[in-house]
Amino acid sequence: MNVGIGYCNEKDAFISGKTVAETALERGNVNRPDIVFAFCSGQLDHDEFFGGLQSVLGNEVPITGGSAIGIITNDNLSYEGYPSGAAVIQSDTLRYNVAAVGDLDKDEELAGRKLAKALSNKGDAKLLLVFYDSIKTPATDDIPPTLNASSPLIEGIEQELRSNTPIIGAGLIGDYALTSTKQFCGSYVDTQGVVGVMLEGDFKPYFRIMHGCTPLDGVHHTITKMEGSIIYELDGKPIVEMIDDLYGNQDWRHQHPVDLLTIGRYLGERFEEPQEAHYTNRLITGVLPNGEGVGIFEPDFDPGTEIQFMLRDIAKMIESAKRNSAELMEQIKADGAKPLFGMYIDCAGRAATYLHTTIEEAAEVQEVFSHYNTPLLGFYSGVEIAPLLEKSRGLDWTGVLLVLAEE
Repeated sequence: MNVGIGYCNEKDAFISGKTVAETALERGNVNRPDIVFAFCSGQLDHDEFFGGLQSVLGNEVPITGGSAIGIITNDNLSYEGYPSGAAVIQSDTLRYNVAAVGDLDKDEELAGRKLAKALSNKGDAKLLLVFYDSIKTPATDDIPPTLNASSPLIEGIEQELRSNTPIIGAGLIGDYALTSTKQFCGSYVDTQGVVGVMLEGDFKPYFRIMHGCTPLDGVHHTITKMEGSIIYELDGKPIVEMIDDLYGNQDWRHQHPVDLLTIGRYLGERFEEPQEAHYTNRLITGVLPNGEGVGIFEPDFDPGTEIQFMLRDIAKMIESAKRNSAELMEQIKADGAKPLFGMYIDCAGRAATYLHTTIEEAAEVQEVFSHYNTPLLGFYSGVEIAPLLEKSRGLDWTGVLLVLAEE
C-alpha cells in the first residue's frame, strides 16, 4: 500500500484541490490512485476544490470526505484560513466499495438502511467508514442548529448489514458557526448526504478513542423534559437555571457552543468505579432565545436518561491523546504488524484556540506518527463515530484514531 498525504491553505479552491492532489501523489509515490479521502474548510468552495482534485486524479477515482473545520497531517495542523488535505491510496490488496445516499435530513435511519443496501456487504468486510452531514438546519444568531442524529443513522446501517463490521466515521462540520456542510460522495458533491466506504483486504484496522472530560461532581440527574435535541428540565427543574447556578452567572448563555461544560452519559455499570472511557459526552450547542432550554449536539437522549454535568479537562485530554496514540502503535508493533496509514477524527471542540490554550492535543498524535514514519491525515469534526463497549456510537469531545496495518 502506498499512501500520499497532501495539504494546502489557499483561498482559491480549485488551486487548493490541485495542489493537494499533486502533493499527495508525489509524496506517496502513487502513480495509480485507487481511493481518496479528502477534507476542506467550510470557507472553501467545495465544488471547485473537488474539481481541482479531479483535474489531477481523474474522474474515475472515488473521492470521499467533505467539510472540516481544520486539517491535521504529519507536518501541518491548521483550522485558520482555508486548510484542505487528502490521503491518496494505491494498493493491490485493498478492496473497497463506495456508496452515498441523500435526504439524510428527512430520515436518518432510512438513509442508513439505504446506504447499507447500496454497499452490498458480503460479510467479509473489515471496516466501514462513514461521513455524514451533521447540520440539518444551520444555526442563526439566536437559535441553536438542528442536527442530524448519528444514532438512528448507525442503527439503520446495522439493521441492514447484520454483521459485526466496525463503523468508524464522522459527522462533518465546516466552521464554528455551524453553517451548512457538503460531502464528497465518490464522483460528486452533495449536501444532506451520507457516504460510506466498505473496506476489505489484507489489512487489520486498529483504533483508539481519546477522551478528556471529568464529572463535575458525583451527582446524576434525570432528564424529565426533552424534545429532539433540546433539553428543558432535569429532575423537574429548568436546566438553564441549574447551569446558571453552576456558573454563578448567565454569561455562558452567550456561548455557541458552550465552552467548558458538557453533558455526559455513563454507559458502564451503575455502581462501578467510574471510568473515563465509558462516558459519552454531548456538547451544549447553546441556549434557546427564550431561555427555556439548551440544545445538545446529538439528539440521542430521551426523557428518563440519567446524565451528569461534565467539565472539559485539558490536561486529561492531552494525556489521553499522547498515551492512547502511543499505546496503539505499540500494540500494532507487538502484533508483528506494520502501520500503513492513520486517520485522526478530532472533535473541533478540542482545538487549542477554541479552548483558549497554547497546546494542541493533536500535536501529540503527530509526534507519535512521526516517530513511526507513518502517513497521517486528520480533520476536525462535529461528531466522531467508533465502537465503544462493543457497539458503534456517535461521540462528542473525543478524538478517534484509526490505523490500517499490514497483517
